[in-house]
Amino acid sequence: MDAEITQFALAAQRGDRAAAAEFVRSTQRQLRRLMAYLGDPGQADDLAQETYLRAFAALPRYEGRSPARMWLLAIARRVAADHVRTAQRSPRTTSVDGWLDTEVAGPEGLVALRAAIDALDPERREAFVLTRVVGLSYAEAAEVCDCPVGTIRSRVFRARNELVDALDTRLEIAR
Repeated sequence: MDAEITQFALAAQRGDRAAAAEFVRSTQRQLRRLMAYLGDPGQADDLAQETYLRAFAALPRYEGRSPARMWLLAIARRVAADHVRTAQRSPRTTSVDGWLDTEVAGPEGLVALRAAIDALDPERREAFVLTRVVGLSYAEAAEVCDCPVGTIRSRVFRARNELVDALDTRLEIAR
C-alpha cells in the first residue's frame, strides 16, 4: 500500500494528473479521520483540503526517502497544529450546531469518548489518534511526529489511561 501511494506521489511529481488523483483517492479517508480528531471535526474536510494544497505545493521537493503517506500525514499534523493555534487566538463565531460531528452524534458513549479524546494533551491525543484511530504502527506514528518510537508508546499508554479514567468518571456521574 505505502509503495503504491509513494509511486502515485512520484508520478504526480512528474505531472501525471491521474496519479495525483489516485494519490488523493488512496489517502483521503485516513487523512480526513486524522483531521477530524486533531483539528475541528466540523472542518475536517477543509483541513484535509489544506493539507493536500500544502502537499502538492511541496511535491517538487519530495524525494521519496520516506513513504509518501507518512510525508502527507506529517504535513497534516502541521496543518492541524496551525489550525489549533489560529482557533485559540480568535474567538469562535460559529453556532453550537456547527460543532456537531455526525460520526459521534449518536450513542452517548461515542460522544463521551470523543470529548475525552478532545480533552487529552495535544501530543497524547495526536499519538493516540494516529495509532488507534488512523491505524498507524508506532514506528509510522513516530515518523509522522518526528520523535522516537518509545515516546509514541509512552504517549499512547498515558492517553489510554487518561481515557479510561475520564470515561469511568463520566459513567459514575451518569449513574
